[in-house]
Amino acid sequence: MSGVTPIPTDTYKIGFIGAGKMAESIARGVVKSNILPASRISTAHSGSGRRDAFQSFGVKVHDHNKKVVQDSDVVIFSVKPQIVKDVLLQLRPLLSEKQLLVSVAAGVRLKHLQEWAGHSRFIRVMPNTPAAVGKAASVISLGAAATEEDGELISNLFGAIGKIWIADEKHFDAITGLSASGPAYIFLAIEALADGGVAAGLPRELALGLASQTVLGAASMATNLGKHPGQLKDDVASPGGTTIAGIHELEKGGFRGIVMNAVIAAAKRSRELSQS
Repeated sequence: MSGVTPIPTDTYKIGFIGAGKMAESIARGVVKSNILPASRISTAHSGSGRRDAFQSFGVKVHDHNKKVVQDSDVVIFSVKPQIVKDVLLQLRPLLSEKQLLVSVAAGVRLKHLQEWAGHSRFIRVMPNTPAAVGKAASVISLGAAATEEDGELISNLFGAIGKIWIADEKHFDAITGLSASGPAYIFLAIEALADGGVAAGLPRELALGLASQTVLGAASMATNLGKHPGQLKDDVASPGGTTIAGIHELEKGGFRGIVMNAVIAAAKRSRELSQS
């Protein structure tokens, strides 16, 4: 887009407004992947615990968010959704259109972010908690003045913590219901599998280890083999065997419908929160 100053890809600095776990996961991933040296990343926090967490891998920690903004070409807002407006309005006098702004605040729409910031070179990103282990599913939507090059830069950054998809913002409530809330559904499934193993006579530690690894392995197959999950399920379920007996019980309980309803309910709640 004409009139937009490109971010200097060889020397740019990023700053995190908000020094929570998600910001830490992103920063750690960026450093570990050698996308940026820690010396070009900063945040601000007054608490010793969060300061120590970032300083432990070389990130600069300032006393005030204002210094983070002044020191950054890319500013990532990683604060709770209910305070992002106040934070943006407070920092607005310092924000420049030469800077690329990014929000990972759930449920806060680009039109509001752009209004509060005073300019529209903004990108909204929806990562999820597996960012902590480099396995995030992150979706990106570009604001009005964000360029294709801006999108590529942010895709590269967030690629350090997992996989990236680009989508229209209109899909973000559904994305929230699926990938942002989805890890909690899977944790429930792991717990239920382990409980089933215990009920069938396994020691708790063994049951939990088997359940966790089974979910990890199944997800890897679904991601890497290029087969529809229905086909993968059929490959396991031999005629008259143990797996089809278990699947029969899941179907009698409405398993697939319950999971679908969970995604829809979370998406609906996301829509309600974003409109409040």
